[in-house]
Amino acid sequence: MTRRISLPGADELFRKTTLSAVPDEVEDAEEVVHTNRPTTSTAAKTQPRSTGVRQTPRRRPTGIDKGPSGREKHDEKITVYLSPEELFDLEQARLHLRGDLGLAVDRGRIVREALSIVIADLESKGDQSIIARRLRGR
Repeated sequence: MTRRISLPGADELFRKTTLSAVPDEVEDAEEVVHTNRPTTSTAAKTQPRSTGVRQTPRRRPTGIDKGPSGREKHDEKITVYLSPEELFDLEQARLHLRGDLGLAVDRGRIVREALSIVIADLESKGDQSIIARRLRGR
């Protein structure tokens, strides 16, 4: 007797299923594959042909919509590389906010808040904003 457990194979894990098990409706039902992506027929109906470049229009924040997104599910992601000193400073800011000010926030929330502040400053001051001056080296 072996101690290994029997696991299902790839064919069983990734088998196609139908929306309905009723025999009359099986012919009309669309096949559904359980993945994070829409099926090809659904994707073709809902999205125009892809040109390789994202066609999202540029979003202009309004006076009401200037704040960061806060604590919610985010669908977009970027990767930012930090030096060890920058990461240490970010973590120290998080710990200061938590320990001294009683604000339990994660590093992503701090970065989103900072980004919102910098963008608002850029929109209001333009060439004289802190980000424009720092990137120019002044």
